[in-house]
Amino acid sequence: MSQLVTPRRAAAALVTAALLVPLAACGNGDSKKDEGSGKSAGSTNTELTVLAASSLTDVFKKAGAVYEKEHQGTKVHFSFAGSQELAAQVKQGAPADALVTADTKTMDGLKADAGTPTVIAKNRLVIATGEGNPKKISGLKDLADSKLKVVLAASEVPVGRYGKQVLDAQKIKVKPVSQEPNVRAVLSKVELGEADAGLVYRTDAATAPKKVDAVDIPDAQNAVASYPAATLKTSKNAAAAAAFVKWLSTPEAQKILQGAGFQKP
Repeated sequence: MSQLVTPRRAAAALVTAALLVPLAACGNGDSKKDEGSGKSAGSTNTELTVLAASSLTDVFKKAGAVYEKEHQGTKVHFSFAGSQELAAQVKQGAPADALVTADTKTMDGLKADAGTPTVIAKNRLVIATGEGNPKKISGLKDLADSKLKVVLAASEVPVGRYGKQVLDAQKIKVKPVSQEPNVRAVLSKVELGEADAGLVYRTDAATAPKKVDAVDIPDAQNAVASYPAATLKTSKNAAAAAAFVKWLSTPEAQKILQGAGFQKP
């Protein structure tokens, strides 16, 4: 049996309906606002993996923190190693989004795996010695002294190749006590006193001012290291990776790089 709708019940129904309409409208508006701002419950942050030459370890950690602060929602993870090792990882399909090497030769060998590279910085070599330069090393010619324990990077490593280039140009023969897989390993040998001297980048020697001294090599005898950066074609975050690589050439990023001793690209 149907119920009789009284005037009081009808009025109550109208009031309830009137209240529900704006509430529904507000709910829809908030949903669209969240969706547009990227803050909906289902949104996720972007995580980038950047493979970088070991000589960039300190400066990239600083640059990465600045980038993350400016690009909320993006987290940058770095993997540092010798450029030749990074190239091998790329060819083996290691999951990563961008690559920065310490030479153009290594990057050129990855044309099938990487986008168009951009040189973001340059560097030069110095002779790293123990603090206070106890062996009184003054230049490249001193490294030929058989009484000195000299450590170099392996020839397939960019800094090792640059070192061989400058030594060969001056017709200086050096018999290293060891050949290391990256520039940080060379620096470590000198820091620990396991070597009297080693060829490293100027920026690496600057990271340990209380443990090593740096003997400058004249520009006419030196080599210029170039650092190209590129996105990787297997990246699952292509747009974000491209944005990071592009940022490395901005005035702000360049200020950080040059503050660490890197030269303009």
